[in-house]
Amino acid sequence: MKLAYDASMFRDSTPLHETIDKVAELGYKYLELAPRTDFFWFYQYPKANSAMIANVRKWCKDAGVEISSLVPVQQWSSPNEQERQAAVRNMKRTIWLASELGVDTINTEFSGDKYNSVTSEGQWYKSMEELLPIFEKEGIRLEIQAHPNDFIESSYAAAQLIRSLNSDNVGQVLCSAHAFYSDGGKGDVRKQILDSKDVLSHVLIADTFNFAGSFGLRYTINPPGAPVTIHQHLNPGEGEVDMDAFYSTLREINFDGIVTNNVFMWPDRIEWSNEKTLKSIKDGLHI
Repeated sequence: MKLAYDASMFRDSTPLHETIDKVAELGYKYLELAPRTDFFWFYQYPKANSAMIANVRKWCKDAGVEISSLVPVQQWSSPNEQERQAAVRNMKRTIWLASELGVDTINTEFSGDKYNSVTSEGQWYKSMEELLPIFEKEGIRLEIQAHPNDFIESSYAAAQLIRSLNSDNVGQVLCSAHAFYSDGGKGDVRKQILDSKDVLSHVLIADTFNFAGSFGLRYTINPPGAPVTIHQHLNPGEGEVDMDAFYSTLREINFDGIVTNNVFMWPDRIEWSNEKTLKSIKDGLHI
């Protein structure tokens, strides 16, 4: 098992060199490198070059930190073909970055358009036909999650799509903060994990409130009934996810993949947030 830290809370205020040092100071050996403008960014072509890669490798070595995965977000399922082609090009560049960095895993989202899901699914398969052989050739594992507002939000449906690729090189990511979108507001994390256990290789730890709670009014949205997708990434225990069930089910299936601190809500209180979340993870998984 790899215990990693998603350093998104450092993204807008801390250079990458310092971020890597901070991750080590917080008690982690592994960094999950999510989008940031000085390396790669959402939906854009990655700008990092060979010099930057050499620097990152040195900074990680000096800090005693390894990059567990890169986390690109690209519109590779877009119904717009030009946008999809650009996303595939961007993802090829990200695979190159991972290879040059010595990173063996890329985790990402299905993306696409939830209001045009059938076309988005077809576009995703089209992208997979082109990209999966490259992932396999480079020996880089691909892990995918159904993210709120993607063309699929259900963790069960995500597992079906991943299985359909018939590739041992592709696994599923489950995020506890997406639990209520994964099953239409129930938040049955035990069932979600068991339904995906054969493909599950990566979990993200954070809490959230149930968007469907209080008759759909758990979050105040103006105007009422606006078509928005909303959730949070809180410290475990601050929301409504059954974290005890999440942890115990992972123990039950002997989960041995990547476990990531995925809290985003406290960039002004990072050390405090990490102390709470890291303790929750270690206590919950008995590590």
